[in-house]
Amino acid sequence: MKLDFTLNDRAVSLEAEPDMTLLDLLRERLGLTGTKKSCGVGECGACTVIVDGDPVNSCLFLAGQLPGRTVYTVEGLSHDGELSALQQAFLDHHAVQCGFCTPGMLMSAKALLLKNPHPTEEEIRRAMSGNLCRCTGYEAIVEAVGAAGEA
Repeated sequence: MKLDFTLNDRAVSLEAEPDMTLLDLLRERLGLTGTKKSCGVGECGACTVIVDGDPVNSCLFLAGQLPGRTVYTVEGLSHDGELSALQQAFLDHHAVQCGFCTPGMLMSAKALLLKNPHPTEEEIRRAMSGNLCRCTGYEAIVEAVGAAGEA
């Protein structure tokens, strides 16, 4: 199947099996390994990307759903070697421990901030509830998202 879509502000056109997951397409075909492969069933949020403004578990999103869509991955957050305000807030607030969950956390947070630039703590917690952190870094993550919203 031919797939034409936008990825991190660039047009992409390629052939792929329609039942290939977006996660596998990103990692295996496009070499974007920032999106992490973990549970494979949409429970952990490690593979979260933004599709048409909404956070999605890329392990559950099929390539056949991509034509005409706009996708952002963690690789699309920084520009010209400069971290985004959100990425910098994660560093400043020590919201990164082992780092495995961080790309998914960043993308869920980015999706929230796109829709609501100044979320409350409750809104942040609700938006991040689909992302699991094995290192229990939730407080620092909530603080970082809040700080990025204030920036």
